This record gives sequence, C-alpha cells and structure tokens, in this order.
Amino acid sequence: MLAERRQNDNTMDGARVAKALDAQAALLPYALGVFAISLPLFVWVGSFAANRIWMTASFAVFAINWGAFYAAINGLRDDASQDLGRRARVYVLCGVMWALAVVQISAFAQGAGPARETLLMMATAGAVLCAFFAAPYLPGLLIVAPLAAAGPMIAHFSSGGDRQEGELTFGATALGLTLALILNRMFRRQHDLSVVHEQLVEERLRVLEGAERTARSKSDIVATLSHEIRNGLTGVTHVLAAAAGKGGRAAPSREQLNAALDAAQDLIAVLNATLDSETAESGRLSVEALPFDPARLIQDLVLLDKPHAAAKGLELAVHIDPLLRGRDKGAAIADALRTRQIVANLLGNAVKYTVRGRIEVRVELRGDQVAVEVADTGPGLSTEEMEQAFEPFRRVERTGAGVNGAGLGLSLSRQLARLMGGALEARSAVGVGSCFTLTLPFDDAAECEFEEELEASASEPPGAPRTLRVLIAEDDALNAAMLRAILEQLGHQVVHAQNGRRAADLARIAEFDLLMLDHRMPVLDGPGAASALRGADGPNRNAPIVAMIDGDGEEATEFLEAGADIVLRKPVSVAAIARTLADAAALDRRDVAKSEAA
Repeated sequence: MLAERRQNDNTMDGARVAKALDAQAALLPYALGVFAISLPLFVWVGSFAANRIWMTASFAVFAINWGAFYAAINGLRDDASQDLGRRARVYVLCGVMWALAVVQISAFAQGAGPARETLLMMATAGAVLCAFFAAPYLPGLLIVAPLAAAGPMIAHFSSGGDRQEGELTFGATALGLTLALILNRMFRRQHDLSVVHEQLVEERLRVLEGAERTARSKSDIVATLSHEIRNGLTGVTHVLAAAAGKGGRAAPSREQLNAALDAAQDLIAVLNATLDSETAESGRLSVEALPFDPARLIQDLVLLDKPHAAAKGLELAVHIDPLLRGRDKGAAIADALRTRQIVANLLGNAVKYTVRGRIEVRVELRGDQVAVEVADTGPGLSTEEMEQAFEPFRRVERTGAGVNGAGLGLSLSRQLARLMGGALEARSAVGVGSCFTLTLPFDDAAECEFEEELEASASEPPGAPRTLRVLIAEDDALNAAMLRAILEQLGHQVVHAQNGRRAADLARIAEFDLLMLDHRMPVLDGPGAASALRGADGPNRNAPIVAMIDGDGEEATEFLEAGADIVLRKPVSVAAIARTLADAAALDRRDVAKSEAA
C-alpha cells in the first residue's frame, strides 16, 4: 500500500513538472518578443555611453542568446523532449543565459558615464523580466531570478552611487521576485487541477472502454450461443421427435442417436467454455497449485482420444521424456483439472481439424518447467490466422467452416495457463501443420499427494467398490432426476431432498455414505446446509460432502469454507459422477487410516 502511494505521488510530481515545463515553453516566444522590443531602446540609451566596445559586446551577447533560444525551441520538438530532466536543464540554461546578459548590461553601465543610471534601471527591468518568464518552473526561478538581480544590485551598491536609486532597485527586484513566486504558486494550483482533470478523463475513458469491451463480449456470447444452441437443439429435437413417434416417422437409427448425443455434448462444451471465459475475463476464475504427475495425466487423455483419432484414420502417438519416468520425486505444480482441460482442448482440436496424417504428443522436462507439445499434420495456420485463433469468439474461416465450437478454446486455455504460472505458445505453417506448447512450473522435490490411493481408486471400476447410500439436495426436478438416474445406473441408493433444510433434517436421523448438495436452493442453500451438517452431532458429521456448483469460483470457495470436500461443476455427466465417487471413496479411506493411526 505504501509503495503504491509512493508510486502515485511520483506520478503526480512528474505530471506537475511536465505541466510547468509546458507553461515555460509557451512563454519562450513572448520572452523573445519582449527582449526584441527592448533592444531598440537599449541601443538608443547605449549610444550615449562612453565605452562603445561594451555596446558591441552587448550585441554579441544578445545574438548568442537569440540563437540559443531558437536552437532550444527547435530541439525540444523531437522525441527527446519527452525527457523531463533534459527539458528542465535546457530551460534553466536559457534563463541563465538571459540572466548573464542582464549582468553584462550592469557591468556595461559601470563605465557608461552619463548613461549609467538609465542602463542600470534597464538592467533592473531585465532582472524582473527574467523572474517573470522563469516563474512556471520553481527550480529555474530560484536559480535565474537571484542571478539576474545580482548584477544591478551589485552595480548600485558597490560603486557608491545614489543610495535612493539602489534602494529603488532593491525594492523592484524584491517585488518582482515576490510576484514571480506568487505566479508560480498559481501555476502549481492550475497544474494540479489540470492533472486531476486528465486523470479523471483517463479513468472515464478506461471505464468506457471496459464497458464497450463488456458489451462486445456479451454481444459475441449471444451471437455464438444463439448459433450453436439453435443448430444443436434443432438436431436433438428432430431425433427426439422421431423417438416419440411424432409425424409418422420411423424410430431414429443408432447413427442418429449418436449424432444427437454428440450435438448435446457439443452444446455442454460450448456453455462450459463460455462460462469459464466470462469468469476468467472478470478475474474471478481461481486455480489451485498442487503437485501432480503430468505424464500420467497426458497418457490418460491420449487413451481417451485414441478411438476418435482411429475413427478418422489418424495415428496418435505419445512420447514421455525418460527423465519423467520412474521418478520418486518431482511433479508439476499447477491445477490438474485445468491442465486436463487445456490439453484436452488441444488434443480435441488436433483430432477435429486434422484430416490425414498423425498427431504427436510430447511431454518433456525443460529445467524448472515441464512442456507438453501437441503437434499435428493438419491444415496449418498463417501468422495472422494464428493471432485470430487466440482471440475470443473468433474462428478461422479457412479451417473452421462446418466445425462446431464457440471459438473460445485457445483463448481460454492461454488464460488458464497464465493463471497457473505457465504459458501456451504455438507455431504453425500453412499446409504443414501446427504445434501447441503448454509449459507449467515443475518442482524436482515435490511429491504427488496420496499417489497410492489415487492409483488404487483409478484401478477400480467406475463408481465406488460398494453400494453407497447417497443423499442429494437439489431443488430442480430435472437435475435431480438426471442425478438420481446416473447414481442408480452406477448401482447406488439415492434419497432426494428438495432444499438444504430438508437435507440437514434427514442427515440427523439417517446415516449416509455421501452427501451431494446443490449451491442455490430455497429455505437453506448448499453452503448453509454443509455448515449445519459439520456443526451438528449425528451419524453424518464426517461424511464426505460433494458441492455441486454452476462454475463460479466464488461458489466453490464458499462451499469449501463451509466444510465441503469435493467440488463438482454442473452440468454433470456419468464420467464426472464416477470420478467424484472414486475421489470420495479415496477420501473416506484416508480418513479411516488416519483414525486408526490415531
């Protein structure tokens, strides 16, 4: 906080200096005009002086000053004029040169004979003018004004001249310096107001730009979702209508059912990507930094995509760096779920856009980072097309025609990689293929937590090894019916509560192996129900709790703080429920082992 305040103060001081130097620059032409008008009067008075050589020297000084002024004005028009220190030095030097001209006139007056007093008065007026034109920049004023006033003051009081004229010179220079200081103060106030006004304008422009960006984002979301949802739901509707026997049509074939299922899954993927993108854009997307085995994660994903690649006649190969095999220690430090999401998107794109050839996945250890490369022999992208591919809601027309998607996968993946302390880069060549590289932090001393339990749960069939008694709290009837169907399909017993209060009451009188709570429910929401279950004495106080959220990071944090153990994002699928039950079983085994050890 203190460093930020100091930075703001430094920015404010720099803006003040810039304003003062701008005002100084605006006065330079007027200073030249005043001294040009005064020159004929000086020549006329100097013509009465006894020493004509001093007159020649005065003309030479004036010529040098004018040349220096014009050089300074022209020199400060280039890019180097943005250097405030350089500008300040140039302005002070110009003021010092005119102050020295005043001193020279004072010295000239000492031997001017009958013109002495008039020349000294002119030197005094020159000193006052120097103070006035140096007023915008305080350091320059404090240097130039005393130097200019020193000439006539010393000339008056050192030669035993008229004391009254000396006092008049002292009063005039003192008054001129005082007025210059007052003028400087007025300049500072005006500059402060101008700086604040500019900051307010910049802030308003930033807010306006953010609002316009948000409006464009919302418009893109509506356009994308309307297109994808309309097309997907149209196909699903036709298949369901055929299944219901409407219109006298025959029952749908297996191919039609698979196409409808693919369309529904594409819709879910589009919605999930859109929600994640909006959450990341607003800065509310949270990621974890936990150790995990990147090699095993990549191998699992490749196994899932191999059937899709084989169906298109593509070769899908994976190469693991030998340094990552057989290690007792060492793990990637990132969010395993988000890493899986990124790599799954890269693999999915490679399979989707590659017509023939092969897809190769490489996992390599590069110093303190682990790199995952996904290379394909697809159509490839040009530099402009690659930049477009990473923009939200932008799709490359040459390669994306006829392919479903929201155009969010790559942009969201890059955001996720940056949030985890890594990066997502790409290189491509048209007609050759593309290669996307994900890099994540790697710690040689880290160990994957509960590795044995995870391996054991992964080796078990989907679902838990025994029949579980599951309590679900869900107010939406359709979601509850779908969740019940999945759990019963996996061989478990289900009890349904329509709100969090009912779930808490049931948990006090009956024993359950697992509790699944929705976030938004009437009477008592999910976090409130989880907190009530953890705080009450009963058979389910230590039972695993699964939090079902809509994808908001704040919802997950609220649920975990209330006592939930596992977070499950909706819409749910059979695979997601099976993994959740396996995680709950592994969690239950760790709790039993800890209690037995205690």
